[in-house]
Amino acid sequence: MNPDQLSSTIVDALEALVADGAVTLPDGVPAQVTVERPRQKGHGDYATNVALQLAKKAGTNPRAFADLVAERLRASDGIAEVEVAGPGFLNITVEAGAQGQVAADIVAAGADYGSSDAFAGEKINLEFVSANPTGPLHLGGVRWAAVGDALGRIFAKTGADVTREYYFNDHGAQIDRFSSSLLASAKGEPPPEDGYGGQYIHDIAAAVVAQRPDVTDLDDAQAQEVFREVGVEMMFEEIKKSLHDFGVDFDVYFHEKSLHDSGAVERAIERLTEMGNTYEADGALWLRTEKYGDDKDRVIIRSNGTPAYISGDLGYYLDKRERGFDRCFIMLGADHHGYVGRMNAMCSAFGDEPGKNLEILIGQMVNLLKDGEPMRMSKRAGTVVTIDDLVDAIGVDASRYALARYHSDSPIDIDLDIWSRATNDNPVYTVQYAHARVSSLMRNAADLGVTAESHPELLTHEKEGELLRALAEFPRVVKAAAELREPHRVARYLEELAGTYHRFYDSCRVLPRGDEEVSDLHRARLMLVDATRVVLANGLDLLGVSAPERM
Repeated sequence: MNPDQLSSTIVDALEALVADGAVTLPDGVPAQVTVERPRQKGHGDYATNVALQLAKKAGTNPRAFADLVAERLRASDGIAEVEVAGPGFLNITVEAGAQGQVAADIVAAGADYGSSDAFAGEKINLEFVSANPTGPLHLGGVRWAAVGDALGRIFAKTGADVTREYYFNDHGAQIDRFSSSLLASAKGEPPPEDGYGGQYIHDIAAAVVAQRPDVTDLDDAQAQEVFREVGVEMMFEEIKKSLHDFGVDFDVYFHEKSLHDSGAVERAIERLTEMGNTYEADGALWLRTEKYGDDKDRVIIRSNGTPAYISGDLGYYLDKRERGFDRCFIMLGADHHGYVGRMNAMCSAFGDEPGKNLEILIGQMVNLLKDGEPMRMSKRAGTVVTIDDLVDAIGVDASRYALARYHSDSPIDIDLDIWSRATNDNPVYTVQYAHARVSSLMRNAADLGVTAESHPELLTHEKEGELLRALAEFPRVVKAAAELREPHRVARYLEELAGTYHRFYDSCRVLPRGDEEVSDLHRARLMLVDATRVVLANGLDLLGVSAPERM
């Protein structure tokens, strides 16, 4: 019996009480009831405060209400004991057979275990990374690569139709500075004052010249256009390759330039004008964002006729909605925090609901530590710490796990010395080692001819119960990670699960020793081990991290 099944059992007990006239609930019986694992041993396997929540509506006190529910639950299949505690808490102990069935259910579900329909029917656009193609992908973008891809996997696991999208900025002043920097490098000149430096500029400039030898014969304006067209594409291909090698691929690469070329911006302005949310003043066209919570109205078209930056945002958001996305997520760095208000106001101006149709997630800075000292980065000076630098230092698995392990709105320090070690103070090693250890045990069992079988009633040891309850939590962890947009919950859960498994293994002999005869208990415990293997693998997959069978 897992938490969801226990919740259904409690709902059934409430419905029976209502049907018998023992209690009256004017608002009806809730569709589900929250059950939690007690913090203290001796308080049963699960606890619920449903009596405290419903007693007032039923016109009675919580303890009396809890007594009625407890009496019904004691007669339910799979319930061993129910205790009423404190002001009306219900502490529930599940029968060993009912609890032990979780292992067989997990193995039967396999890769599908942890899935749900929590976001079924939702069409989600998940935009992340979207780094300007003016240099190698730096650590801020790498964090969103790990977190965004994990969140996409988690949304898909909970039933959503997910599209991963990269907004490719090939339009604007930064691209002008990038192309002029390439031109300067090709001419043997220093970069412009506001340009980009670093070895990668020289490498790309040389590659453009090799591909287009005629560029040196063109005037500066024509040559810069060649460097813009060819150089930007080369830089972007390098970014895409780095992301692919990191295990992150996108369904859509959306070009900013297409918004202006296709008329998407004009369509968005027309829509907003029809809704009465634009006006003209001082020769410019303005968007009424202040009335939707922004600190001021925003210029869409400047007095000189050129579009302001927000014009692209308008066209892009409307384009996403026209493509049928119910929810649009945008993941931004900490330096874009002031961007949130205007974007939410824009969403409202279109008649949509911020937080539902548009949700903006902010990711804080990442610092790398080597020998206890921070590794400095400066993109324009060319001393940038990139995605490739991180992967070269600790590998893809450790990089992805380290970046996804923390709440994205918290700054993090990644100590390269710790994350490169094959020791238990390295969190990804701890989880991967647990999977490898489980896989080794399964191989040994196969060599001995021991097969996993379901004998749930035999799994009565305290450590077996702890492991079963931990495994049963996985679907709820995945669902919470999706609802709260917090992939780090999966990582922290896996670390706790690894520890729980090791304690089980140290206390419960799984395979027979020597000439010992194979028993049903051995087979039942092997089923529990196999269930652990499934959950560890499924959890690591949600983070885009491999589940090695040998280490």
